[in-house]
Amino acid sequence: MAQIQINNLTFAYEGNADDVFTDVTFNMDTDWKLGLIGRNGKGKTTLLNLLMGRYEYKGSVKTDARFDYFPYHVSKGDLTRTASDLMEIWKPQAELWQVLIGMNELKMDAECLYRPFGTLSFGERSRVMLAVLFAAENEFLLIDEPTNHLDTNAREIVKEYLASKKGFIVVSHDRDLLDGVCDHVLVFNRSTIEVQSGNFSSWWENKEKKDAFSKAENEKHLKEIGKLKAAADRSSRWADKNENTKIGFDPVKEPDRCISTRSYIGAKTKKMQSRVKSYEQRINREIEEKEDLLRDIEKVTDLKIEPLKFHKEVLINANDLSLAYDEGKKRLFEGVRFQVKRGERVILSGGNGCGKSSIIKAVMQRLSDSADQTGLSISGVFDVASGMTVSFVSQDTSFLKGTLKKFCEDRGLNESLFLAVLRQLDFEREQLSKNMEDYSEGQKKKVLVAASLITPAHIYIWDEPLNFIDIFSRMQIEKLILKYEPTMLLVEHDIRFQEKIGTKVIKIQ
Repeated sequence: MAQIQINNLTFAYEGNADDVFTDVTFNMDTDWKLGLIGRNGKGKTTLLNLLMGRYEYKGSVKTDARFDYFPYHVSKGDLTRTASDLMEIWKPQAELWQVLIGMNELKMDAECLYRPFGTLSFGERSRVMLAVLFAAENEFLLIDEPTNHLDTNAREIVKEYLASKKGFIVVSHDRDLLDGVCDHVLVFNRSTIEVQSGNFSSWWENKEKKDAFSKAENEKHLKEIGKLKAAADRSSRWADKNENTKIGFDPVKEPDRCISTRSYIGAKTKKMQSRVKSYEQRINREIEEKEDLLRDIEKVTDLKIEPLKFHKEVLINANDLSLAYDEGKKRLFEGVRFQVKRGERVILSGGNGCGKSSIIKAVMQRLSDSADQTGLSISGVFDVASGMTVSFVSQDTSFLKGTLKKFCEDRGLNESLFLAVLRQLDFEREQLSKNMEDYSEGQKKKVLVAASLITPAHIYIWDEPLNFIDIFSRMQIEKLILKYEPTMLLVEHDIRFQEKIGTKVIKIQ
């Protein structure tokens, strides 16, 4: 077991006024299974790149460990090459037998190593890369969001595989994965960084207790500050009033007073003013302690949604539904039955490529009542109520370009409301003025989700909306859905999200 010591790490991207890290110090052990938690834009992927030596920084990283990074870079030209060829580039020291053992543990056929990489699904590509990643010893592995684009079954396989390993740090927003594989967490809070033993749930339980204590202490400090301010104001007014009596007096009204009384009054005033200064010092101390209490509290702001109520109870009815491409030559599935009723939140579940997103395409095709441009053929009963207003979130974000202002104009969105929702989803103000092509994938997803949330609709159709979105924003969205109970049809592989908000799960074979 070796240590990774990070001391006074400071880093900022060129042209960016704000530091990503400022004088950050913490230690990690190379035997740990470490989960890295934090909101989008807090620097999780940046830290991994710094450990890989890809950027210049101030401070020091002291360790004897070697690092390797997931996912490996794959160029357009690499898609025509086999994984067995690419592994020579990714990890030259890896032995084929080690990779094959990993692939077996990841429940993959060895022939995937000898197919063109571009013919593999996203799930297959991720699992091949993980098998190569762990095919060496004495490395500390940096794993960046390994479950994105993976279906529920593939996520479970990856979770079991990582749980059997050690010596890695994994960036993930999947609570189930973090609970299943981690024995330590590295948390990027709002103002501080902490390392704690345990998994996500144990850390979150401790954080909720700590936050509750901090809020209670904050209230106590606020009351004390109020009392001190009132006492200071009262003493200040007494001192001023007393000082005003030093010069000039009426001998008729005050026969017992003489000129020597002035020194007594002055001493009394000085004592009162000293008391005021003491109150002010205590107030400042209380304010300093109060400000320190709330700096890391995650403010999970309540979002709002305005679902419309449709006049029919059944919005979508599928009976013996079959979908196919290429005029029926490529059949996805057949015999599927389900309904989406008003107020239900129906989740489509199944493996990658089984046809979940194609069902959503079929719904949108029926609603638009336009000619199909995708080659999708529908057979069986598939009734979609006409006249519904739909709010749609696509899993694709590549089309997001230009400014948020132009995005709002093109979609007819209320810009002020849209920006307010983005701020509630933890967008920094400086991000709002950037072009969307410069956003992280998590920020792009938040743009689509925010646009959907402020669009009043009869049904909300979301296709993998949570990819790359941080845990705290996921919790906000869960809370919103449970409060307003919109009618929804979703494809989403986050098992915790499914359990929280789903009223019905339809498994596509």
